[in-house]
Amino acid sequence: MFLAYAVVGGLLALVLAASATFTLQRNEQVVAGIRKVQVPDSWLPGLAALKAAGALGLVAGLWVTPLGVAAAVGVTLYFVGAVISHLRVKDYELAPAAVLALVAAAALALRILA
Repeated sequence: MFLAYAVVGGLLALVLAASATFTLQRNEQVVAGIRKVQVPDSWLPGLAALKAAGALGLVAGLWVTPLGVAAAVGVTLYFVGAVISHLRVKDYELAPAAVLALVAAAALALRILA
């Protein structure tokens, strides 16, 4: 199970790191998606910091189990919140957020089982 967590957690960390970078750079596609769910631009640095912290926590979780579990819980909740935000504004283009929520939940389960 540890190897499975390492792969899933590592790939999720890469996605989160890229997303945090694009959010900080105010990449038009990323910002457009965030604006679509009516999140203020002033939240962008905080959202990027949460993604970066999640990425670091997932990687550190390879060595420190409780940190990996906490990071996976946080990332799962982040993307569940993203799905809820899409549904709140009746935006049904929520597949990326839903998939990432599921991947984060898988990382959480794998870290607990490892």
